[in-house]
Amino acid sequence: MPRILGVDPGSRKTGFGIIELDGKRISHVVNGRLMVGDGEFADRLKQIFDGLTDLITRYQPEIMVVEQVFLHKNADSALKLGQARGAAICAAVNQQLLVHEYTATQIKKAVVGNGHASKAQIQYMMSVMLKLPEPPVEDAADALACALTHANHQSLGTNIQRLPEGMRTSRRGGRYSR
Repeated sequence: MPRILGVDPGSRKTGFGIIELDGKRISHVVNGRLMVGDGEFADRLKQIFDGLTDLITRYQPEIMVVEQVFLHKNADSALKLGQARGAAICAAVNQQLLVHEYTATQIKKAVVGNGHASKAQIQYMMSVMLKLPEPPVEDAADALACALTHANHQSLGTNIQRLPEGMRTSRRGGRYSR
């Protein structure tokens, strides 16, 4: 029964969620967030790395799924998010986990059906889909959504494929355009 670790990286709090696949059945293992505080940035990155390494050692997932970086309005925030994401990916790779990435739109569309879903909608859907007694905190819900997105793609036998260079999906009907 493979386990999937979803991670929602952040420089102050990093959400995590682990699910387990048993055929087509998906069950919740654990979720939460690593609170890394306000210390020196390098120390916070180490806490992310160490915290995720501990989770990986304790729960033995085989796969980690993380959201792809999107461009923030604030360049400094985007850089810090990228570095937190890098610490998370390094923790996974260091423990021989496979790493998969999905965009925020892909994740929201997979778990809510709307690529522009709100945080509250994601929290609600995670509690319903995983039969949780209450909605998880935002960061943990996002992490669980990452893991569920991969589980759904894996169970369908599909992989997210990149478009050929220079191609993009238009907003109308999902047609390919240049």
